[in-house]
Amino acid sequence: MPGKLLSIIIPVYNEEKVVAASLQSVLDLEINKEIVVVNDGSTDATGRILSDPRYQHAFKLITQPTNKGKGVAIKRGLEEIRGDYFIVCDADLEYDPVDIIKLFLEAEKEDDSNSAFYGSRFLNKKPLVFHYFVNKFLTGFTNFLFKSHLTDMETCFKLIPSAALPKLNLSGGRFEIEPEITAQLLKNGYKIKELPISYFRRGYREGKKIKAKDGILALKTLIRERFFR
Repeated sequence: MPGKLLSIIIPVYNEEKVVAASLQSVLDLEINKEIVVVNDGSTDATGRILSDPRYQHAFKLITQPTNKGKGVAIKRGLEEIRGDYFIVCDADLEYDPVDIIKLFLEAEKEDDSNSAFYGSRFLNKKPLVFHYFVNKFLTGFTNFLFKSHLTDMETCFKLIPSAALPKLNLSGGRFEIEPEITAQLLKNGYKIKELPISYFRRGYREGKKIKAKDGILALKTLIRERFFR
């Protein structure tokens, strides 16, 4: 008899070079899972790769005709999930999907519907790059506003009980959905437990998409969630 079901949402935009390898690494996870892939208006070969007949029964594919942003893709994916928990896994290979097993097993062990489980990229190591210092500032600002003790608020690997969804009013269209989720979890009294994960940062030449403006959007989102929403 299978245990809890994990829904894995994979938003994808123009990742033709890595999407097949990234997707296979998720398919290979030996856990009770369902996979929802949202092709967010890709204009390269991503759509053709995802439509390969070998994937016909491997996951649910949602194709958006135009690129609307990671936040919109995640929200679209959330409309389709059936799992007891959900997590987002980007298709860029910066995160190792194997770490999802660690987070899921911890969630199953604790069996606490009032807890979320975050994969922290910085519990084991602190890379001295610009994005780390931006994340450190945003995470510290989150801790200050919401009296939390996080080390990686912006992590993609947020394993969250699906029962929390009715309490989340998500409106972020781009990467600001990350601080929005965290802020709303904290405001609703959810405990967030962090576990260390691996991380392989890529550069803009390799296809990294987050921009400086997304840091400003994250800051505005945190302020809005704390004082105006």
